[in-house]
Amino acid sequence: MVISELAKWRDEFPILSRSVYMISNSLGAMPRQAARDLAEYADVWATRGVRGWEERWWEMPTEVGNKIARVIGAPAGAVSMHENVTTAHMVALSCVRPAGARKRIVCTAMDFPSMVHLYRAQEAAGFELCVVPADDDLTVSTDRVLEAIDESTAVVAFSHVLFRTSYIMDAAAIIQRAREVGATVILDTYQSAGIIPVDVAALGVDFAVGGCLKWLCGGPGNAFLYTRPDLLAVARPAFTGWLAHEHPFDFEIGDVPMRRDAMHMMNGTPSIPAYYAALAGLDIVDAIGVDRIRDASTRMTARLLALVDHYGFTSAAARDPARLAGTVAVNVPDALLVSRTLKARDVIVDYRPPVGIRISPHFYNTMDEVDRVMAEIASVTATRTYVGADGTSLVT
Repeated sequence: MVISELAKWRDEFPILSRSVYMISNSLGAMPRQAARDLAEYADVWATRGVRGWEERWWEMPTEVGNKIARVIGAPAGAVSMHENVTTAHMVALSCVRPAGARKRIVCTAMDFPSMVHLYRAQEAAGFELCVVPADDDLTVSTDRVLEAIDESTAVVAFSHVLFRTSYIMDAAAIIQRAREVGATVILDTYQSAGIIPVDVAALGVDFAVGGCLKWLCGGPGNAFLYTRPDLLAVARPAFTGWLAHEHPFDFEIGDVPMRRDAMHMMNGTPSIPAYYAALAGLDIVDAIGVDRIRDASTRMTARLLALVDHYGFTSAAARDPARLAGTVAVNVPDALLVSRTLKARDVIVDYRPPVGIRISPHFYNTMDEVDRVMAEIASVTATRTYVGADGTSLVT
């Protein structure tokens, strides 16, 4: 297939008519249908009121979770919904207790900081944290991770794709080693689901977390947790709540039966508007297919890297396409100021230290846009004409 065959989807994303939108690894573009779906939510609330819960809302976590399941290779009824990925991680972690010498959590220095903060906080519960260091190129050696996993390991929690460099970890090898020593695996798919093929069932992972915010074009508030079905049947998360019960409206506080599907892993009352926002993006990704998205992405990231060389820039991105997901980081002098200038020109990218400007084309982008963003970077770095350099926002 060629990228032009995906051009028909561009009209479904309003921001593309006014911006070069190249930051889907941070926030995917909003589908036009999402506004209509959110309007439907508002109409239900306005006209049906509390009846919305029994008519659709209460089971919406399952509805949305099953759409996600189709994208990540999970069976129906195995994906629960959560407010953010940190919460989803915590639910998975709460199923594991330190026992005897088995109390180590293994993660990497290139995992998203929120996750490492969470893992470190578990030391108060008796866990020990092992953070596998990064290599000089900001990747993480598979061998180093494998060496860190032994019989003292309780949990291996790692990112499928590293957020700074978009480097694809060897998930299969790490999961296999964890299983050999009896450790639980939590795979973070936030930067992989929707941009590279993911098959959690084939990987045999215990838990997988991710969210709709980025490549799934579903907005904030839509994180997910896959639980391996046989594990789901016996899991007893310590982070739980009334939504996980079979008969929550009995309002019992004793040892009550839990739901048998993925909502078994949920806790408090969910955020219904976020679910409405997620529907359109999930349907579009499912309709296109992640294999086709990956093909288009690979072509565009290859073009980005060719232009990095053409303009004499540097990049921490892997040159092996099998190890590069959807983002190319471009490092230039004053990268933060260049990033802010691009955004002021409606070329939407972001900046992450120390890799520089992250450029993340998705299926709705074009090669012309890839060429434009790199030409804009070259122009700004050559002239040092910065716009918005005095910005005070914490968001970069």
